[in-house]
Amino acid sequence: MIRTTWLVIFAATLTSVGQVAVASETPRRPNFLVILCDDLGYGDLGCYGHPHIKTPNLDKLASQGIRLTDCYAAAPVCSPSRAGLLTGRIPSRLGVYDWIPPGHAMHLPRQAMTIPKVLRNAGYATAQVGKWHCNGKFNSPDQPQPGDHGFDHWMSTQNNAAPNHRNPRNFVRNGEPVGPTEGYSCQIVADEAIRWLRDKVSGDKPFYLQVCFHEPHEPVESPPELVATYPQAMNEDQAQYFANVTNMDRAVGRLMAALDEFKVADQTLVFFTSDNGPETLLRYGPGSRRSHGSPGEMRGMKLHLYEGGIRVPGILRWTGRIKPGQVISEPVWSLDLFPSLCELASVRVPEGVKLDGTSFVSLLDSKSIQRTRSLFWHYYRSISEPKAALRDGDWMIVGLWDGPDKPVGGNVNPDSMRLIKTAKLTRFELYNLRTDQSEKSNLAEREPDRLRELSVKLTRLYAEVVAEGVTWDVPAEKK
Repeated sequence: MIRTTWLVIFAATLTSVGQVAVASETPRRPNFLVILCDDLGYGDLGCYGHPHIKTPNLDKLASQGIRLTDCYAAAPVCSPSRAGLLTGRIPSRLGVYDWIPPGHAMHLPRQAMTIPKVLRNAGYATAQVGKWHCNGKFNSPDQPQPGDHGFDHWMSTQNNAAPNHRNPRNFVRNGEPVGPTEGYSCQIVADEAIRWLRDKVSGDKPFYLQVCFHEPHEPVESPPELVATYPQAMNEDQAQYFANVTNMDRAVGRLMAALDEFKVADQTLVFFTSDNGPETLLRYGPGSRRSHGSPGEMRGMKLHLYEGGIRVPGILRWTGRIKPGQVISEPVWSLDLFPSLCELASVRVPEGVKLDGTSFVSLLDSKSIQRTRSLFWHYYRSISEPKAALRDGDWMIVGLWDGPDKPVGGNVNPDSMRLIKTAKLTRFELYNLRTDQSEKSNLAEREPDRLRELSVKLTRLYAEVVAEGVTWDVPAEKK
């Protein structure tokens, strides 16, 4: 015992004078848990000001880290938003221009570099659970599936939980249909994620886990006991929506409890967000009668290129690094996730991969993001007139095109492909989001120099993006 102690002291002494290099254990790389909701509005959480919806777990999550006031999705609609998050690229560059119907040719290209591909190649375990919606031919060899995009394990649906959130029967696990399941979609997704985590955290690999809830996208169905907690709702359908968000919040709470149970919370960066703004009530008839989401003070909703369509909740928590209780107004984009996770994992972005996002790692240490590229959105079927938008600092410029307000047809078809490739931006609106986040005051006439500068920047980027995007060979829609 005396001899052992002496040897330790001797080694330490030699190290202190530089005569011996004692190898220290390499710290484990961080884990990543990305939680993506479907159609959750900016104003749908308690911590974002909703007067009725109870979200205690997400409120707690925000208090333990950073609540982002200016967090943005990659698009105002689901499939492009998911493609952007996965690749760190503007989704129109990839040819994902709209939501993808079952059987459609549009899909996230096989050659696209994704977060899970890069991390898996660097030794991470990877999994995707929940909504996929990055292809039309789901679970078919005709198009790439989650496994082809870097996920070791996946249990997914092509689009929505069917027939609704209760007892869905359309999940597929690693290529094999799961069949009927009992319970509510968000809890089923959480169950699968927790089972996967239990198997992986005991190993020597860090993990990337992407949890994509179907909630609160229609068709909404919620536990009766939660619906009953909203007597103040104006009707049953609104109570169902409120309860749907609360049920999702419970699933998030279970995921956080699992990180605690497995003793990896302080090693795990959690990013919580939504794919776009809230759905409009009754936009497509009775099938959307429970769409009671809130964009907060923002203008527009899902499918709009005003703030309500693209600004979403955003929460970052890493108990081992991020100072709790922060509220940060610096813009963060879902496309920033790719470079950020690569930096945190000490992984080099592959040669030739051009990213549109910027690392937000400095934000974790209460420093500003050194952004060199403006945030940009393109959606050719926007309900509102703008079809492209660009945020530069506090300024948002939106571009209106010379095509129709809303192209004919339900999705990408030969006519809309021609529009996507040929339509030009001809008019612009300009807003200062720091003083007018509701975009009520168009400053285009009062700020001619700024308008000129930003319109040139928006027009150039718009032309670049639509020129790069895939031209899909799709049949004309039946009339």
